Amino acid sequence: MINNFLKTTDLIHRAMDAGLIRENVIANNLANQEVPNFKRSDLAFESELKKALESEKRQPLFEAKMTSDKHMPFYKPLDYTKVEPRRILDYVSTSKANGNNVDAEQEHTLALKNQMMYTLLAQSQAFEYGQINLVLR
Repeated sequence: MINNFLKTTDLIHRAMDAGLIRENVIANNLANQEVPNFKRSDLAFESELKKALESEKRQPLFEAKMTSDKHMPFYKPLDYTKVEPRRILDYVSTSKANGNNVDAEQEHTLALKNQMMYTLLAQSQAFEYGQINLVLR
């Protein structure tokens, strides 16, 4: 139970940190929506985190016998604690004649989605600690 609690709260905390970084990325995109040749940025985090969490569940087809610390394992799951948010520049799309690809409506929609996700994560964090308080009473 406590190990599951620690992992859950750590995942929520990491997702909230990524949400704050995403908020800054979206604000930067909106601030530069009229700058010629500006390319919008996005944040990659959730997909990388999902890949790391799924790698923990996968089992190798067969176990390798390791007789030395210098042997390389056939399969090593990704560590979710090493996953960091990455900024990605969108060089492919252009929506304006001046080379700028920021769509203000899309950015506002992403900001709203990010804000709602952050609120949901904060409520999830409060629920997790509420469960611990319930057990301690």
